[in-house]
Amino acid sequence: MSFSEKLIKAFRQFLPSPFTIAILLSLLTFLLAWLLTKTPDQGWGQYALTLLGKWETGLWHKGLMVFCLQMMLMLVLGHVLALTKPVNYLIEKGLTWCKDTATAAFTVTLLTLLVALFNWGLGLIFGAIFARKVGEKALRENIPLNYPLIGAAGYSGLMVWHGGISGSATTKVAETGHLKSMMKDSTNADLLANLPDQITFAETVFSTMNLVATVAIIVVLTSFVYWLGKRSNPQKVILPPSTLKEEGLKIAPYGAEKLDHSRFMAYLFGGVVLFYACYKAFILPEKISLAFINPNYINFTLLGLGILFHGSFHHFLKAVNEAITGAAGILIQFPLYFGIMGLMNGSGLVNIFSDFFVAISNQVTFPLWTFVSAGIVNIFVPSGGGQWAVQGPVIVETAQQLGVSLPKCIMALCYGDQLTNMLQPFWALPLLGITGLKAKEILPYTLLLMGLGILVFSIILLIF
Repeated sequence: MSFSEKLIKAFRQFLPSPFTIAILLSLLTFLLAWLLTKTPDQGWGQYALTLLGKWETGLWHKGLMVFCLQMMLMLVLGHVLALTKPVNYLIEKGLTWCKDTATAAFTVTLLTLLVALFNWGLGLIFGAIFARKVGEKALRENIPLNYPLIGAAGYSGLMVWHGGISGSATTKVAETGHLKSMMKDSTNADLLANLPDQITFAETVFSTMNLVATVAIIVVLTSFVYWLGKRSNPQKVILPPSTLKEEGLKIAPYGAEKLDHSRFMAYLFGGVVLFYACYKAFILPEKISLAFINPNYINFTLLGLGILFHGSFHHFLKAVNEAITGAAGILIQFPLYFGIMGLMNGSGLVNIFSDFFVAISNQVTFPLWTFVSAGIVNIFVPSGGGQWAVQGPVIVETAQQLGVSLPKCIMALCYGDQLTNMLQPFWALPLLGITGLKAKEILPYTLLLMGLGILVFSIILLIF
């Protein structure tokens, strides 16, 4: 049995579904809060009821429920955009560069990384479709290919998404008042008083540190997969039937249905949305900055692009129906993570965790501890938004106590979260379904990419 097969067997044996993991984490957090934060004047039973109240309040936290919807829309609208003709045109153009394993791996990795930096849902589906198209071209033209390496290249976008403009933590802290809302139950009054109102993209995504990290990871990964492709053993590609849906029989629209199929209506509405997005970014503010970028702005832009590129409301809604199932995990799991956050903040458990990290860290090592812990947490909480809800309060509390740059610590969380996607198979499921590959086939390559990512991001965090 190969290493990748052993690793997959271990995942199946020891890791239940992400929803079950969220339940188990909720129970563990409740138990820790119950045992570690009860004061002598409180009875065990009464305190358990108090904690249940804080958990229930956290589940339906209004601000975080908005966050849940924002992340669902970001995934769905990104997926919808991946199904448009302009994106397919980009893939077809990219195929002209794919002449063997090395050039195909390089091209798929480069374009997937760039697309994922724009939107993680778009990058996820774009990479999967691109990898499948490469396999189809190799089969059609009888080109031997290391298809699993191409599949891994199509998944590489999940290594950079959280440092891009659709990152969960970075877009959320860019919202005015989010940090103070998240930490409002904290017992540390000084922390609340010193929290910034927002942390803009200029301090996180477009900071010098993240720009250098992004360029470095793109150069390293594309060079590495090209090198691997040159030394791999290509074989004849065998593809299962495509899971990509083909257009069915076209029925002429009747009556008011013509509005659903109208290109004019789609172009008008999509054009108005994109016009206002540009107006809000470049004309409306007195001083041009990156403060306008937040989850609502990103989803607003994706909505306009999706409708405009699909060319009709009918095709747009068909794509939404296809994409919506991918957001089911966010819908049902996020409230559980919000409940965990409610328990941690309301009980003071976050202060205990923060004091632990303060005791073992300093200004240099804490971002590295955040990076490592985020990578570990992502294995159990395979969602950047859910992870921010659970780990964010600890990071904010500890960074403030140590006097470490909060934007840097947020980016450290982003780096750790995105890296172990190469190990955690949860988000690979759409790619595996589209390409027809098995997890054990791409895992040896994704683990190598993860190892390079650990090296690159660790160096960046130490240098900056």
